[in-house]
Amino acid sequence: MTVIVLAAGGGTRMKSKTMKVLHPVAGRSMVGHVLAAVQGVQPRRVVTVVGHQREQVAPHVEALLPGVVLAVQEEQRGTGHAVRVAMEALAGEEPSGTVLVAYADTPLLQSESLARFAEEHEAAQRAVSILSGVVERPTGYGRIVRDAVGDVEAIVEEKDATPEQRDIREINSGILAFDAAFLAEALPRLSDDNANGEYYLTDTVHLAREAGLHVGAHVIDDVAQTEGVNDRVQLAAMGREMNRRIVERWMRSGVSVMDPDTTWVDADAVLHPDVTLLPGVQLLGATVVGEDAVVGPDSTLQDCEVGAGARVVRTHAQLAVIGAGANVGPFSYLRPGTVLGADGKIGAFVETKNADIGAGAKVPHLSYVGDAEIGEGTNIGAGTIFANYDGVAKHRTTVGRHARTGSNNTFVAPVAIGDGASTAGGTVVRRDVPPGALAVSSAPQRNLAEWVLSRRAGTAQASAAAAALPVERPGVRDSSADGAQAEAPSEEHGGDGEEQSR
Repeated sequence: MTVIVLAAGGGTRMKSKTMKVLHPVAGRSMVGHVLAAVQGVQPRRVVTVVGHQREQVAPHVEALLPGVVLAVQEEQRGTGHAVRVAMEALAGEEPSGTVLVAYADTPLLQSESLARFAEEHEAAQRAVSILSGVVERPTGYGRIVRDAVGDVEAIVEEKDATPEQRDIREINSGILAFDAAFLAEALPRLSDDNANGEYYLTDTVHLAREAGLHVGAHVIDDVAQTEGVNDRVQLAAMGREMNRRIVERWMRSGVSVMDPDTTWVDADAVLHPDVTLLPGVQLLGATVVGEDAVVGPDSTLQDCEVGAGARVVRTHAQLAVIGAGANVGPFSYLRPGTVLGADGKIGAFVETKNADIGAGAKVPHLSYVGDAEIGEGTNIGAGTIFANYDGVAKHRTTVGRHARTGSNNTFVAPVAIGDGASTAGGTVVRRDVPPGALAVSSAPQRNLAEWVLSRRAGTAQASAAAAALPVERPGVRDSSADGAQAEAPSEEHGGDGEEQSR
């Protein structure tokens, strides 16, 4: 079998600088969906006809289907002309058997439907077969006119149809199958003697009938698979229908979806049994979600891996790996390169980037972790910043296993914190911390006694302070004894005064 995919049309009604067939539906371009469908029938060769904006379309098609034959239709002169260009691109490699013609803007098309169509065409030994459908409102479609024995007699466009023919509900999808030898002989005989001055592929039906050859139609049960997209309104409708089918397929495969209307799953996402998706979830790209994981509500994961039993709440993540049993969110932002180990935690208002967070490690609150490696079992205190950028280059921070860092720390990269080390609250770490050590960088605290009474007199604050003092003594007291006490090293911090002052 040879498959020809027509992708040369301008798509002017999309009103877009992006070629129509490149617009995405469920995370995959429309032509990407069609190429996936035609690959499922295992053709010997696929030819894609490109024209308008081919500088966009051709590389995209070649990336999706290496070995594809590209045929360029310099001027769009109808479907018959496009197929002739495709056949000419196979010069020296004459097609044999069946030639199947499909359209690049029918993203719902499925391999199984094409296979059944081709099988019936070949079994009946037809010159031409039409993939048709029966619809309630056939307005705008070409009608399939059959003879007394059920063979196709003609395809009649609505403007040319009689009142009786307009009542026919079997319509032409435009997807056709040909005997290759007949098609090669018929294409040069097509005429452009019509109102539009174009070569119509459907005129082959008349040529086959004229030659006494067999023409038939295969009625597809799911006619929506043949529907095309011409504008943004139809694109949105196609996206909703595609998503409905994808979500329903996953639910029938053992995935719980609490609210299908607010759940979006791309075509390349993979979900394992007993996954639960809560309202407002978007699984984009090649996201994979493991068994028993719960995602949502209100989470967007793009090209992510979520391990079995993990929990992801109100999170935006891209190109990230979330380990089995891990917890993420709420309000977390996982940027590319984030790897969270099994049973780890990335908590509320935490942003990570290019960070490897070990098994059981936790970054629970209000932190930025960029260009970092955090060992297993380590806990990062609230409000911690990994200062990875010096204004010119990015640098990496390493935190060892089972370390405990205080709140409001800043790690000025490049720096390493050893296994089992600790850092005190408010510490700015500029030098490596040895294993098991406590790093302290804050200055000793000084208390200016009764400062509020002199500087905020007459305020509610001053009144509250005065009421709480045992004896009201206005003025600022900063005695030498207080100063000496303030300058004394704190045993609680475990360092000597000389070291702290440095």
